[in-house]
Amino acid sequence: MTRELIEMLETPCLVIDLKKTERNIRMMQEAVGAAGCLLRPHIKTHKMSRFARMQIEAGANGITCAKVSEAEVMADGGIRDIFIAYPMVGEFRIRRAIALLNRVDRLILAVDSVEGAAMLQRCAQEAEKRVEVRLEIDTGAKRTGVKQNRLLETARYISGQPNLQMTGIYTFKGLTLNGEPTMDHAAAAEEEGLLMQKAVRLMKRGGIPVREISAGSTPTGIEVAQTGCVTEVRPGTYIFKDYMLTLEGAAKPEEIAVRYFATVVSTPCPEYAVIDGGTKTFPMDVSLNVPPCYYPGYAIVEGRPDLRLCRMNEEHGILTSETGDTGLRPGQKLCLIPIHVCTAINMQNEVYIDCGDHIEKERVEARGMLV
Repeated sequence: MTRELIEMLETPCLVIDLKKTERNIRMMQEAVGAAGCLLRPHIKTHKMSRFARMQIEAGANGITCAKVSEAEVMADGGIRDIFIAYPMVGEFRIRRAIALLNRVDRLILAVDSVEGAAMLQRCAQEAEKRVEVRLEIDTGAKRTGVKQNRLLETARYISGQPNLQMTGIYTFKGLTLNGEPTMDHAAAAEEEGLLMQKAVRLMKRGGIPVREISAGSTPTGIEVAQTGCVTEVRPGTYIFKDYMLTLEGAAKPEEIAVRYFATVVSTPCPEYAVIDGGTKTFPMDVSLNVPPCYYPGYAIVEGRPDLRLCRMNEEHGILTSETGDTGLRPGQKLCLIPIHVCTAINMQNEVYIDCGDHIEKERVEARGMLV
């Protein structure tokens, strides 16, 4: 960004580099397509229909959301093919999802239990709708997803429900190998593909056909697609990338498309300086100075590797320097790299978009959508 554009920013804020974003979208789409796989990006990272439309226009076959409220926002923004990759439990949630069927061309819902499938069946029957579903399988993340020992039982139950149409399975595994964290992308991806194929074989032997196999995350998405074991991958963070991905070996620093800008508001002494962003600006969902990543602060001050953002209050960020003197003065604007961009975006009502010769403001439409 030019100095003139930087001076126009109201801080603290996030700025998205449009050219880098477009390149990130294109590169992932081309790589996944070259592997003969479909791309259904997760909107959890950007939470804006503008970027979802960009992904669709680039060739994505649809989008992924976590919550029904996010899907409603995306439908309002013109997206017509949506997968809600989160267990559809709770009648309040299910009824909103079923109502959404009338506003999109395709809506896929998720189940990972007999109990959840029973709720979904009951609501779908009352609404006189047939609902497309995918069964989630735990492949090592130890989060949601049916365990292997209950897979066939659960799949059979879902297949037997007249108002549910099970068209596929899905998983989120991330960078895990044998159930433990790993930095080996290729091995994690290979295991993910093989585990999904194992599930497919088990289901087919039980007389349950599987049409779609959805997996992958940003660190493993391309490699999972290249295994030939899945039909679709669902990365999210790739659109902007962040410092976390650089440490995981899934991004280069120059590919990160999002930056914070903050203003130094106070320098009471040489040992520390205060910026105008605190816990309302910078997410704290990472642990500092612990393995395997050893994050040095809640954001990385660009161009000043000595500075550390390790202490915050609601409206104050406290910067210290490894040299003992920050050298900062009130009024200076600092540029910082997000550690985890998904949570960073979710803390903003609006973001700036750097279009090269001008900046635009964009509302984060799906911010804070919890249901």
